Amino acid sequence: QVQLVESGGGLVQPGGSLRLSCVASGNIFSINVMGWYRQAPGKERELVAAAPSGGNTNYVDSVKGRFTISRDSAKNTVYLQMNSLKPEDTAVYYCNAVLFGMNSWGKGTLVTVPS
Repeated sequence: QVQLVESGGGLVQPGGSLRLSCVASGNIFSINVMGWYRQAPGKERELVAAAPSGGNTNYVDSVKGRFTISRDSAKNTVYLQMNSLKPEDTAVYYCNAVLFGMNSWGKGTLVTVPS
């Protein structure tokens, strides 16, 4: 079992930046993948970025070149640096961890980019 707590969401103008953080606790040594998902109003949850342990990061096409995911193992934290934000990035962002094939989720943090 892993517990995830996100922070860093908020209101930002188009073109601005935010950095989301997610601190993991519990059975962290069994985490295979950490990532970020988002869910916009009326839409399904989608993968934004993932950082497998010892593997290459990957991103949804719509954020490539603008978002960067990183992991700090010493702090048990995964970050999502979001630059050049657009109104279509408005969503609740959820931290995700995969261990033993099972997903753990944070409660989410809201990012709002007004049009």
